[in-house]
Amino acid sequence: MLRFLFNTILSAKVVCNDAPQPWQIGFQDGGSPSFEGIVELHDQIMFYLIVIMLGVGWMLSSTIRKFNGYHNQIVHKYHNHGTLIELIWTITPALVLIAIAFPSFKLLYLLDEVIDPVITVKAIGNQWFWTYEYSDYVNDTGETIEFDSYMIPDTELEPGQLRLLEVDNRVILPVDTHIRFIITARDVIHSFAIPSLGITLDALPGRLNQTSVLINREGVFYGACRELCGVLHYAMPIVIESVSLESYLLWLSSQNSPCFILNSLLTPVLQVPKVQAEGLSRTGAGVLVKTRVEETLVVWGM
Repeated sequence: MLRFLFNTILSAKVVCNDAPQPWQIGFQDGGSPSFEGIVELHDQIMFYLIVIMLGVGWMLSSTIRKFNGYHNQIVHKYHNHGTLIELIWTITPALVLIAIAFPSFKLLYLLDEVIDPVITVKAIGNQWFWTYEYSDYVNDTGETIEFDSYMIPDTELEPGQLRLLEVDNRVILPVDTHIRFIITARDVIHSFAIPSLGITLDALPGRLNQTSVLINREGVFYGACRELCGVLHYAMPIVIESVSLESYLLWLSSQNSPCFILNSLLTPVLQVPKVQAEGLSRTGAGVLVKTRVEETLVVWGM
């Protein structure tokens, strides 16, 4: 019996919570180191809050129990100052704030750091849909991969799809890759937020905000606009699907083939001479990659 349970647990597929659930009060499952750091900081601060709550509650209950007219008729009427206790309740909160400040500042600077991104995705907020642009990829005619993403209405939902969260065009990204998001808007202020990835950034008209993320597992991550942007504010969901590198390259070839990758550090599978690669690009037989390190044209083996 124990062996059966052990084998069942090992063979069970891990189901991650990457979308909001009814009556959910906890976090979604993390899909990036950034979000895992946010959850860890939350747990540390909760520890301090619980200790402070228990300490303050104990002092209040002790004061009410001991210093009242029924149990203690003698009250220190002229005892107004206590140097020791004043030092304790002044220094202790300062030490707690310092203990909270150091990890929070460290996490804040790590979240703002953009580490040599391999892929850049530009997200543009509109009333009421998102436009995504993969500016690293340009084909022979100078066009980039760009598409709009609209929420799927309730009448067109398929079984298993989430209401008010599914879109017609998902953002496809590879796992274990440094990705930079550039966020802006065309009309009013929006907010680009994906809880499972630890991303929340305002989309401001006329201004570019950027953030980076490294998705550490495959999955579908749901988000939405978090800034009230009009009557259809609810109709701006965000769906990011992380896939393997091979699946991502196949998706690229289906979107815009032939496609030149101008700013990539991905490791090529097969390297061919420049003349042969140009011949493949004209026939659409592969996806060409131009690395910044070697400055050579390579073709991916599918």
